[in-house]
Amino acid sequence: MSLACGLPLLECVYCLACARWAWKRCLHSGESDSATWGLASAADFEPVPRMCRLVMANYEPDLSPSAPLLFAPPGGYGIDPACVLRRRTYADTRGHVTPYLLYLDHAHSDIVLALRGLNLVKESDYALLLDNRLGKRRFDGGYVHNGLLRAAGWVLDAEYDLLRDLLERYPDYTLTFTGHSLGAGIAAMLTMVVVLNLDKLGNVERSRTRCYAMAPARCMSLNLAVRYADVINSVVLQDDFLPRTATPLEDIFKSILCLPCLLCLRCLRDTCIPEDAMLKDPRRLYAPGRIYHIVERKMCRCGRYPPVVKSAVPVDGRFEHIVLSCNATQDHAIIWIEREAQKALDLMLEEETMAVPSEQRMERNETLQREHVEEHKAALRRAVTLSVPDARAPSPYGTFDDDGRRQLEHQPERSESFPPAGARQRMSWNDLIERVFDKDEDGQIVLRSSVFS
Repeated sequence: MSLACGLPLLECVYCLACARWAWKRCLHSGESDSATWGLASAADFEPVPRMCRLVMANYEPDLSPSAPLLFAPPGGYGIDPACVLRRRTYADTRGHVTPYLLYLDHAHSDIVLALRGLNLVKESDYALLLDNRLGKRRFDGGYVHNGLLRAAGWVLDAEYDLLRDLLERYPDYTLTFTGHSLGAGIAAMLTMVVVLNLDKLGNVERSRTRCYAMAPARCMSLNLAVRYADVINSVVLQDDFLPRTATPLEDIFKSILCLPCLLCLRCLRDTCIPEDAMLKDPRRLYAPGRIYHIVERKMCRCGRYPPVVKSAVPVDGRFEHIVLSCNATQDHAIIWIEREAQKALDLMLEEETMAVPSEQRMERNETLQREHVEEHKAALRRAVTLSVPDARAPSPYGTFDDDGRRQLEHQPERSESFPPAGARQRMSWNDLIERVFDKDEDGQIVLRSSVFS
């Protein structure tokens, strides 16, 4: 009798728990992910709309001045077709990587390699996504997406000579990798590999290398995402599903369920996993680098509002929860990202012009750069505090600690394992990736002696 009386009580508790979960999930909006972040500055965010347009230019069949532009945003792409030094299509890449172009931007003193996003009708793009499994590829003390890393190696094999020549010819220009969706993940991998091998491109400074990843897939473990936040920037529009989807990309496209059903099931599963357990899983992948979050909608309000850009290097709360929104897939489109990013930039420039005199802007930009450095160091320290696997405390050299840097400079094997950049017979970049620096059990930086597969 007592058991029978207890059953309704258990049912009530269960129903209340389910109602609480549904209430919390339905009230979770994209703007809450960055509610505590600071506002981005116009100087930091200025390249984003321009990079979006370069990525969109990959979709045009012909960029020559006489050809009509089919997918150009209002105002066009803002590029000089004569400065498109190289353009690779699917026929050129043979499915190893998505199409891309190399653009020499004299107006902004920039060398840009821009990759397009996933093509839903190309099997080769799916093959890149499926070339991975949880914990398959270890890289520089963390985990990355295997297929995207191999695609980055193919790009560097194809474009290494041209990139090196351009960097030597234009010593004051920056080197920027950018992409959207699948291409954003490849751009992030390219940046990591190049930063680890700057001497291969003529001893380029780390500060000259950067990445803008638009709506990126989760492609690297948390310790790497935080460590490379000084050179990699991710741009996320409001409710975009992909940077929030912890489900491995290969599982998404192997699933027999439709994408909305899969996202709802994943949302239910992630709600039951404590966040500290997520942070301590070294194989779990995240969106890379510093994150710029474009917020244009508010909870329980209709329509779009003037977009606001929030920026941070988050450790915990790094887009851990999927937003159940009808805009989750629309916000992933590059055309919407470019449109809202340009609106946000115009608003920031207008506000800063009215608030900050021109003579003070230079000082303000220098202050912002120092704040970014301190914010990055604080994120590295927080990662160590939260016991994120393989997280490293900040050091004067940014990526390596003092002992590691000294060992790196005096390692006798380096010249044998890494042939001179000018050698005619050099190893491929994918072979170089296999031998990237890692830390041994004593915490010292050494050359890897085995291949992770």
